[in-house]
Amino acid sequence: MEPLDAALRVLADEARPLHWTVIQDLALRRGYLDPFAQPDLRRRLLGALAEAAREGRVARAGTGVYAPAPPPGPSRSAAGAP
Repeated sequence: MEPLDAALRVLADEARPLHWTVIQDLALRRGYLDPFAQPDLRRRLLGALAEAAREGRVARAGTGVYAPAPPPGPSRSAAGAP
């Protein structure tokens, strides 16, 4: 499993904001990531989380803390707001 997929799965499982170290720990403990098959796992996970936050796939909830992205809602114009 790729680091971002593992992170997204952990965040979905936990449904709450988590520090990246907790995300990594849970992904390793649950077997979503293999540190021997994926070199430089820490760098890859942090990079994937940062990119996912920029894309809106996860939300930043603080320094090093990521949360599941909020579900997409109606846009302001679709909701009738000016």
